[in-house]
Amino acid sequence: MAGQDLQRREILRIMGMAGVAAHFPGFATWAFAHTHPASGPEQIKPAQYKPQFFSDREYALVERLTELIIPSDGTPGAREAGVAEFVDFMVAHDRSQQYKLRTGLTWLNAHAEQTLGGPFPALTQEQQIALLEPLAYKAKHRPGEEDGRQFFRAIRELTVMGFYSSQIGYKELDNPALRYYAESPACPHTGDPEHKHLAPAKW
Repeated sequence: MAGQDLQRREILRIMGMAGVAAHFPGFATWAFAHTHPASGPEQIKPAQYKPQFFSDREYALVERLTELIIPSDGTPGAREAGVAEFVDFMVAHDRSQQYKLRTGLTWLNAHAEQTLGGPFPALTQEQQIALLEPLAYKAKHRPGEEDGRQFFRAIRELTVMGFYSSQIGYKELDNPALRYYAESPACPHTGDPEHKHLAPAKW
């Protein structure tokens, strides 16, 4: 559901924005991809994350949404990466996102009540996915759900940003920068040092 095919420019933008959160000591799970291993008692993470912006009920809903957007399907997902913590932190420090996200959560619960007879957290996973798909996919858009689509777009962007800038998500990208080499690897194109055989850059 996340639409996880990211271009290099988007990855760089995500890493730059997520770097702002890297020094916050309150994360219980989320860790920036480039964070060095902690040392010393002052670097111990809290046992549980304390939401900076959302209420406990809202935060639980944010956590559920991030899990549905990037599920744990054979590999670690948003829950293991602590993405909800990142989302809460970023919204707490971005006033332009606060009204949209808070009213979006209210809209989602009201929409779930009206459509399926219960608040979003009370629905089955199948019902939750069925409710979100028209918000996520253009081919399934329905009239009257414009506010919901705007909200879902915002929460999905923050979720993807939080996941791929985390240590877990960055590994999922299989970025060569994460590998360790005994010596600097040589260029494999020994017969074409100017790399004329490569396709032109896209950007």
